[in-house]
Amino acid sequence: MSNQDPAASNPGLHNSGTNSDPEATFDSATAPVGVPAADLGSIGPYRLTRKLGEGGMGQVWLAEQSAPVKRQVALKIIKAGQYDGSALLRFNLERQTLAIMDHPAIAKVFDAGSTPAGQPYFVMEYVPGLPLTNYCDQKRLPPRERLALLVKVCEGVQHAHQKAIIHRDLKPSNVLVVEVDGKPMPRIIDFGIAKAISQQSEDETLVTRAGGTVGTPGYVSPEQADPSIPDVDTRTDVYSLGVVLYELLTGVLPFDVKQWKTKPFHEVLRQLHEDDPPSPSTRLSGDPTSKSTASNRSTDPARLVSLLRGDLDWIALKALEKDRTRRYGTPSELSADIGRYLGNEPVIARPASVGYRAKKYVQRHKFGVAAVIAVVLLLVIFGVMQTIQLRRITRERDRANRERDRATRVTDFMTGMFNVSDPSKARGKTITAREILDKSSAEIDTSLAQDPELKAQMMDVMGVVYQSLGLYSSSLPLLERAAEIRRRVLGPENPDTLATMLHLASTFTGEGHYAEAEKLQRETLDIQRRVLGPENPYTLLSMNNLAVVLYDRGHYVESEKLDRETLEIRRRVSGPEHPDTLMSMENLASALEKQDRYAEAEKLGRETLEIQRRVLGPQHPGTVGVMSNLAILLNAEQHYGDAEKLDREILDIQRRVLGPEHPGTLITMNNLANLLADENRRSEAEKLLRETMDIERRTLGAEHPLTLDSANNLSTILDDQGRYAEAEELERKTLEIQRRVLGPEHPKTISSMYNLACYAARNGKRDEALSLLQEAVARGGGRQMQTDPELKSLHGDPRFIALAAKIKVKEQAAPSH
Repeated sequence: MSNQDPAASNPGLHNSGTNSDPEATFDSATAPVGVPAADLGSIGPYRLTRKLGEGGMGQVWLAEQSAPVKRQVALKIIKAGQYDGSALLRFNLERQTLAIMDHPAIAKVFDAGSTPAGQPYFVMEYVPGLPLTNYCDQKRLPPRERLALLVKVCEGVQHAHQKAIIHRDLKPSNVLVVEVDGKPMPRIIDFGIAKAISQQSEDETLVTRAGGTVGTPGYVSPEQADPSIPDVDTRTDVYSLGVVLYELLTGVLPFDVKQWKTKPFHEVLRQLHEDDPPSPSTRLSGDPTSKSTASNRSTDPARLVSLLRGDLDWIALKALEKDRTRRYGTPSELSADIGRYLGNEPVIARPASVGYRAKKYVQRHKFGVAAVIAVVLLLVIFGVMQTIQLRRITRERDRANRERDRATRVTDFMTGMFNVSDPSKARGKTITAREILDKSSAEIDTSLAQDPELKAQMMDVMGVVYQSLGLYSSSLPLLERAAEIRRRVLGPENPDTLATMLHLASTFTGEGHYAEAEKLQRETLDIQRRVLGPENPYTLLSMNNLAVVLYDRGHYVESEKLDRETLEIRRRVSGPEHPDTLMSMENLASALEKQDRYAEAEKLGRETLEIQRRVLGPQHPGTVGVMSNLAILLNAEQHYGDAEKLDREILDIQRRVLGPEHPGTLITMNNLANLLADENRRSEAEKLLRETMDIERRTLGAEHPLTLDSANNLSTILDDQGRYAEAEELERKTLEIQRRVLGPEHPKTISSMYNLACYAARNGKRDEALSLLQEAVARGGGRQMQTDPELKSLHGDPRFIALAAKIKVKEQAAPSH
């Protein structure tokens, strides 16, 4: 299956002096090991002492470096006659791959060069260690110590992934273990077939894929083994780590590789894609070799099977999922779950029942639980606490009664919610989920009047549901009431109170009440940073939402700064592909676009979209949001065809998934109309905009920011069609509302001022035009006034000349990006 040269790229083969990699190569020429070739005494400052291994392309030698430091190193050199263009490229790729990484679990590169005869070589750290499984068996390490070693390996692989490198040949013989200060330390070697995650050249692709499948049978993932699947990503290394985990626990591979030698390749692929390996505990149950396997792990077969059954089975099988979307997304996720197991915490690979979580709690607090049990037994024996026990029972009974009453209230409320759907009461009418929601929100005050805490909880839930449907006017009163009750009953710093405040601020934003949203968001964020901590997910969500509000208010520089801060923390805390991280990347790209930094914005937007489509799927709301922002950017860059294609794809998804009246759908309709206008298809643009405005006025109101955006865009289209009176009238009405709702400093308000100044100049209203221009320039607008043909009639006016000079001074003082 492999065309690699593992022996030639194995600088740390152990001290025996033989090639210990049984999968080293299927076609490597046999070479004497242990004695240097007669014509090779030294290369530069490196004196060759013995050959460590050899493959079809190269050799690895143990050498002694004499200057500038004296040490043993591993020197890899391409064999004479083997360095054609492809081999050299592959050799250099491996050298560069190792050179950019710096992690204690990855072997280091010290030097590189070529011999006088032109043979390329590079010098690496010599790792006098044993392959991972050999070391663990030789030391008879128990499973927990083996898992701790694998966690370090995962950390090294994660580092490689962060450097945009996929190993693609992880196996025990490529993870050597040395002892540092008496403690085992793994070193990952052999990046000979590694692949860059980022876009690579055609030559690199040929090098890594020449001859078909790369990797080692038994350790290679289903997608990497299949030549028809081109998009191998970091999750292929997660699969290989899962195989290594399986072997560390059981001593065998998940599939019998020996049988594959007698099977056609398509049957091997079918097994990898369709068959599930047995769980580790099942594999060992009844296995005749289980006694020696258990002995190597310092235990007995029954105890080992019992130890594997449960969490370790779940972790191993999740890492070995055939469908990579169901696998751990990154090595750090795998190591985190192993860490949870080692810390007796619930693992994410296993469905968490109440009993399971309770068991984990007891395991984590063995001594505490044991002490409590001992105390209780003593108290029972001596009968000292009979009265206290009776009171405790009474309190528990009262608490149980309260919980029962609460459950009854919830049941009655939920029954009332769906009572309207009773055919005898519906009278043949089809009842929608919206009608059920409306009826329940209207009755919540009376139905749950006796339990304010529960009432606030239900109000918060319903408010969030309305918000997700884009029905902000229905969401707002429910969330305001929930916040008021929770502040009073639970206190202003309770996590539930903070959650409702966050939801309420988001609804303010959706309604276009940006000032109220910013004030509440800042208040919530201050408390969260103090109470929950600066890296808590809810704190980060508030930072994200505050950046959105600042963007909506036109404070793009401040929004960018907060987006970058949030993104840096989310990448570190949640990982580079977490949905929250992707949300911050999307928001940052939008802030950059608004500052005309198109190249930066497009690069970040395309990177985000590629991850979103792969991780979340093409129709996920987050993916659609990134697509929408990218379409806006393409339009700004005048790539109209690409932008229109993307907008129509987005609109089709949103109409099906969100509905034709959702705010997200309306935004895309507005964007598409602008694009059609830019393509001089103004009658189509006008028709689509009027349809959009009708829905916005009906569902959001005439003064909602989205409605104002559509009105402003329609005014521009009418003006372009020569319908000047209609355009000017609509622009005046829009500006009057914008001044009141958005404020005079908002970029959209300033844009309307400028448009109206152009209309006035065209109609000979010189004083009005200059007055509007003066206000726009004072608030940061009007940069294009000198080149705008609509304002040509004002060029000789001293007031216009003074404004132009003021703009020039501002532009010279502005920082460049």
